[in-house]
Amino acid sequence: MKVVVLGTGDAFSKRNFGTSAVVIGPRGQVLIDAPDSVLRAMAAASRSAGIDVGPMTIDDILLTHLHGDHVNGLEAIGFLRWLEQRATGRPIPRLHTTAPVAARLWERLAPAMDQAGTANLADYFELHVLPTGSAAEIAGLSVRHRMGRHTIPCCGFLIADGSRTLGWSGDTAWDPDHVEWLSQADRVVHETSPAPAHTPVEYLNALPDGLRRKMVLVHASDDFDPSGTDIRLLRDGEMLDV
Repeated sequence: MKVVVLGTGDAFSKRNFGTSAVVIGPRGQVLIDAPDSVLRAMAAASRSAGIDVGPMTIDDILLTHLHGDHVNGLEAIGFLRWLEQRATGRPIPRLHTTAPVAARLWERLAPAMDQAGTANLADYFELHVLPTGSAAEIAGLSVRHRMGRHTIPCCGFLIADGSRTLGWSGDTAWDPDHVEWLSQADRVVHETSPAPAHTPVEYLNALPDGLRRKMVLVHASDDFDPSGTDIRLLRDGEMLDV
């Protein structure tokens, strides 16, 4: 399984795009989160990773939570695909998320996208609520989710293609049970930012060697010091082999 890393920064980064990625599935590309400037992040990652990812190549979106540095880009993607559907009849993207996020998603997007009350969420995205306690099949991938600990409902993912599994923490405070769940994966992408809403790297440094060796980091602040850990911080635009 290959993953194109779009961004690795936190909400306040001036250097890196917001944390997000595109998983290359057997039957299509799956975007994880849509931060600010996601279209520019896709264009930059396409050049550096050598694979075309963009709003017209992605038909499935996984959404962890509703903070702006994870959803603000939905507006641009939604309008572009709405215009594409009107011009060509191409289906709109499928958006997959948890029940708490789905319940308030349109409330979050409507002020910018309701077109004076004439449009609703279904004009832009085909919404799918992720099942609890079982996997969803998305673009040929098996996707399971688990809620982390954050200031609003937020989940992580286990994404499997039948041979390899990617663990994606989502935004979360330190949660040993969440880390144990993610440890099933062959590669774990874990966030790191200051407490209390996020996971300081010091907690990850104390994990067993075997788990640290298969872990990489995202959602770091611009002043993050990589010399303080042996867990590698991913780079914007890199291709990650799971």
